[in-house]
Amino acid sequence: MADRDTICALASGNLPSAIAMIRVSGPAASQLSHRLFDKSLVPRQATLVRLFGTDKEQIDEAVATFFQGPASFTGEDVLEISVHGGPSIVEATLNSLCEDEGVRLADPGEFTRRAVEAGKYDLVEAEAIADLIEATTEAQRRQALQQLKGVTSSVLDGWRKDLLEALALLEVAVDFPDEEDAPDHTHNPVIERLERVAAAFAEVLSDMAIGEQVRDGFRVALVGEPNVGKSSLLNRLAGRDAAIVTDIPGTTRDTIEVRLNVGGYLVILTDTAGLRETADLVEQEGVRRANLAAEDADIVLHVRAADRPVASADAVSWGGRTIDVLNKSDLIAGGAPNVSRETLQVSATSNEGVERLIDRLSHELSTLASKAPPPVITRTRHRLALQAAQHSINDALRGLHTGMGGELVAEDVRRAAQALTGLLGGIGVEEVLGEIFSSFCIGK
Repeated sequence: MADRDTICALASGNLPSAIAMIRVSGPAASQLSHRLFDKSLVPRQATLVRLFGTDKEQIDEAVATFFQGPASFTGEDVLEISVHGGPSIVEATLNSLCEDEGVRLADPGEFTRRAVEAGKYDLVEAEAIADLIEATTEAQRRQALQQLKGVTSSVLDGWRKDLLEALALLEVAVDFPDEEDAPDHTHNPVIERLERVAAAFAEVLSDMAIGEQVRDGFRVALVGEPNVGKSSLLNRLAGRDAAIVTDIPGTTRDTIEVRLNVGGYLVILTDTAGLRETADLVEQEGVRRANLAAEDADIVLHVRAADRPVASADAVSWGGRTIDVLNKSDLIAGGAPNVSRETLQVSATSNEGVERLIDRLSHELSTLASKAPPPVITRTRHRLALQAAQHSINDALRGLHTGMGGELVAEDVRRAAQALTGLLGGIGVEEVLGEIFSSFCIGK
């Protein structure tokens, strides 16, 4: 680490701002603090200082804190400088830092990557840092914080240890084949461990990607016949005119998406073309896309109009949960007759019943999210690694039950353990590290 460059970057939000925080990490951090400030810093103690450039001209008054490695975020010496958040102040400070040999601007995610390499976090926890920064809803924040606290990593590491124990038992039988009781003492304990881990994998992998949906957003589609008020309802839920609304049937011909926070969950709400038979080729494509959006949705809002004949209430089934919504209820005095208690009567025009619809949608989202067993998978990378490990475990179990040689079974178990180790970041996976940290913000 002593041979590394020292890196620096703006670690706070967009400029201008009241305060901007600049982070420095690396072997030159202590030396820089002596050059930049008019006072010496006591480790882990915030100090008001005057900040100078290389030309000895004062740049700003700042609050500086020095963290001596390895007791720091990155495991290296770290310097954090809080200045007034003017663009010219930040630029002058970064320019002054980079004047020293071996000091450069940080790459995206490089601070967190150094923290991972120093053993401060594993890869799953590092990804949680990025998720926590980007969280826009309460559910995203809770999920990322649990992952950052090591809840997911602890379970993954427990499974990995089970696999390593099974591997050790297998290798005993391979290394000491002349010991008559070795297979008897290893076979059953190995099967027990592998079946326990396989069952846990099956449960987690059956979560319908709920963790990814909390992170990336649940899909909700507005579906129904033309001119039932789907676009008006989308605008009402979005709180703005996101979709064009007219009295002409077929106005919406393509899908329109808006992102909403519903009950603390991120929702991608999709307005679709009206479902009907039509000779118009463009409208036919819109209907096709509407059906695809409904099939891909986690929740479908089947919108009907209160002033339409009862025939329009014919049940339609899509892949996800369906909520029956009767719009334009303001056109029927006293509400529409003979309507199921499950049907939500709303008016996108007067806002009547819209809060009840939001509450129902929030309840359905909460029910979906609660189906994810711990640890929650939040990224495709996690799912693929667990699927690879599961495949290898199943191969090992088949081998044990069919009398396959211990060397071959051990190799399957070893591959499963390596998949989990790679997931946590314990083996050299340079290309994986590069892919993960390239999506981080510069100052993290």
